Amino acid sequence: MLVRMIDDLKESTGVAIRMTSLAAAIALAAFVTISFLCAAAFVYVLQTHGLIAACLTGAAIFFVLAVIGIVIYAIRKSQDRHHAEETAKSGLQTALADPMVLAAGIQAARAIGVKRLVPLLAVGGLALGLLAKRPSSHQAPAE
Repeated sequence: MLVRMIDDLKESTGVAIRMTSLAAAIALAAFVTISFLCAAAFVYVLQTHGLIAACLTGAAIFFVLAVIGIVIYAIRKSQDRHHAEETAKSGLQTALADPMVLAAGIQAARAIGVKRLVPLLAVGGLALGLLAKRPSSHQAPAE
């Protein structure tokens, strides 16, 4: 189980690095393309309507691009949060259903003893309950 988790981590890290480098190359190409298009629009509007209209046109183009970027970012963040919640649930279920984890728990109970294990489980349950009630760092606190 631990080997599978490490392999999943390696795979996801490799995919993230490849996707990040691809996104950086695309962003650079898009930036150069948008720069030339904005320069062409600026020169055209400058020749036909004047300097103030050309500056306002450039500002409008960049404003529209910023709004599109904000919308895409918000959608992606929502999707990533939803995916992370599903992955966390399935990972916990997999860990609890693994026979090796259950065997290790039984061995620990035998080694520690039932009389000593009950207070440890009570303290662990209390800590888990407190952690579950605490708001996570990416969520807004409840009012």
